[in-house]
Amino acid sequence: MIWNSQAECMGQREREAGQVESLRKLAEHVYKNVPFYKNKFDQMGVKPADIQSISDIVKLPFTSKDELRETYPYGLLAVDESELVEIHMSSGTTGTPVLEAYTQKDIDTWSEAMARCLTMAGVGKGDVIQNAYGYGLFTGGLGVHYGARAVGANLIPISGGNTQKQLQVMQDFNSTFLTCTPSYSLFIAEYARENGYDMSKMALRGGAFGAEPWTDDMRKEMEVQLHLKAYDIYGLTEITGPGVANECECQDGLHVQEDFFYPEIINPETGEPVADGEKGELVFTTLLKTGTPLIRYRTRDITTLSRGTCSCGRTTVKMHRLMGRTDDMLIIRGVNVFPTQIEEILVQLEETEPHYQIVVDRGQTHLDEIEVWVEIKEKFFFDETKGMEHLRTKIKGEMKSRLGINPIIKLVEPKTIERSIGKAKRVIDKRNL
Repeated sequence: MIWNSQAECMGQREREAGQVESLRKLAEHVYKNVPFYKNKFDQMGVKPADIQSISDIVKLPFTSKDELRETYPYGLLAVDESELVEIHMSSGTTGTPVLEAYTQKDIDTWSEAMARCLTMAGVGKGDVIQNAYGYGLFTGGLGVHYGARAVGANLIPISGGNTQKQLQVMQDFNSTFLTCTPSYSLFIAEYARENGYDMSKMALRGGAFGAEPWTDDMRKEMEVQLHLKAYDIYGLTEITGPGVANECECQDGLHVQEDFFYPEIINPETGEPVADGEKGELVFTTLLKTGTPLIRYRTRDITTLSRGTCSCGRTTVKMHRLMGRTDDMLIIRGVNVFPTQIEEILVQLEETEPHYQIVVDRGQTHLDEIEVWVEIKEKFFFDETKGMEHLRTKIKGEMKSRLGINPIIKLVEPKTIERSIGKAKRVIDKRNL
């Protein structure tokens, strides 16, 4: 199914013509209304009129997350406050929150983007969507909510948590589609097993899972345990929330709504663009945003882009599922490691649960040490030391040969690692870098 065939299936030349027009208008809008951007443009010696093609986007300045925090709350506002209809922001657990301010036009754009994403995942008018993303200042819950309304599906705004009620509602109302974080979906499956719910008898057939990186092996685990087809959805508060990109039925990359959000991949060290297919940092420009538009926002997410016509019929650019984040990358004695690489190894092992935690610290020798807490499945949690030591050696060997690290492996009992209804906290870095 395709929600908006004109936008999602148009030719590249036609799409670029629309993008450059939107980019020029956006540049004019922020240059006139946002002193922060006017100063940046002036410092770089660039004017909105310099935008003649979409490739001219490289003439424009980047925007960083630190700058969003420095301008909190309304330093990037491009309209009068009276035009705003909604405010969202990040949790601010690591510092000043990041604000996202919406006009009605922005809400309409968000709704359209989410409607496209849900339709990609097979959602239609007859579906019952159980929305277990959090409602409130977090964008997840309301983003799905707006998209479901646009599609005309029956929406259950249950929000996150209260897992027993999640399963009861799922059973009573024959929910066909689940939306939540990947880690919480596995917790739902675990709770169901332990409390007599048979997921194979539920009406679920699909789900959109995002807000944290996850691997294809984790997808397989989710699909087996929840008896559904698991789709990756991408978004971030700074850009609009969920709805920026989503997988279609091919599950071979996420289609970006590139008439709304223009993507680039850059070398995170130099800021220079890299070719399609090359790994780098994802950058977005909000082409149609009016409240708090962003020019070339550095997401810190690592991925690749690919172009061409998908088997589903869409021609929009596709981004590979996230490979990590530049700020999540761990450098252990000179070796670069992403948490998702560790997860990929653990999920492939039959003895381990997809729940883990990474602790990084400086040892007595002042060298970096990485400790991986691994949760073992019930039937493999051996009483005898020999069996546990064999498993520990096996996991350590996999990580050493595939990642080049020599971690301390700590095997823990089932349910030892804290479960999360939101984004899972995988890394604890005690090095005070």
